[in-house]
Amino acid sequence: MKGKRTPIHTVATWVRKQPPKVKAFLAVASGIVAVIFLRMVVRDHDSLFVAAEAVHALGISILIYKLTKEGTCAGLSLKSQELTAIFLAVRLYCSLVMEYDIHTILDSATLGTTLWVIYMIRFKLMSSYMDDKDNFKIYYVVIPCALLSLIIHPSTPHHIINRVCWAFCVYLEAISVLPQLRVMQNTKIVEPFTAHYVFALGVARFLSCAHWVLQVMDSQGRILTALGYGLWPSMVLLSEIVQTFILADFCYYYVKSLVGGQLVLRLPSGVV
Repeated sequence: MKGKRTPIHTVATWVRKQPPKVKAFLAVASGIVAVIFLRMVVRDHDSLFVAAEAVHALGISILIYKLTKEGTCAGLSLKSQELTAIFLAVRLYCSLVMEYDIHTILDSATLGTTLWVIYMIRFKLMSSYMDDKDNFKIYYVVIPCALLSLIIHPSTPHHIINRVCWAFCVYLEAISVLPQLRVMQNTKIVEPFTAHYVFALGVARFLSCAHWVLQVMDSQGRILTALGYGLWPSMVLLSEIVQTFILADFCYYYVKSLVGGQLVLRLPSGVV
């Protein structure tokens, strides 16, 4: 005898049957509702950025546990970790020469753990690394980001090299997760710890995006003017939105799988 379907399963089934345009509209609407909710309950919107960093750190902690306790890096993208290390290193440099603050300390810690993950995959757990699945060409993202940063970058008084580096790390961060999504797309089955890690990235990037959106709303757009003129302020906000929506589809299936009590996430064709 089949059990009664819960409201969550009913809604999930209905959403899955909708055409792509309707799904996109529902995703945007859900994001707007979530941002409005955060604006109502969070008084200090800067705390959202700290929360984003904390969730990111939690995701890395999950990676560390997977690598040390399970002794395998199966399902992880080395290229995503390398892209993460690149944008963190560039952002750390910009932070040191442009605005030394709490973000400098957070980025230093995150870069250190990311380099450790890369070391573990390359030298300790290479036998379990899925090289054939991690087939995303990183120059597909590094070169366009570098060229775009030469064209669109901040108009602050800092040296041109520092401004271009700042823009480069913003653009690269927005799409650094693409190789990891390609690995999951190729395998179709995502084991729990990798799924938890990617979901943590999705939550962290949503909180970071919400932080920027609420800053713009509260300042009535003045914060964008403070970032400079031209296309740069809009590109900063767009980068935050892009990196959020890149992971939105995966996060939906993650929550759906979690609610259904499935330990292993199985992705349908076309996801990520």
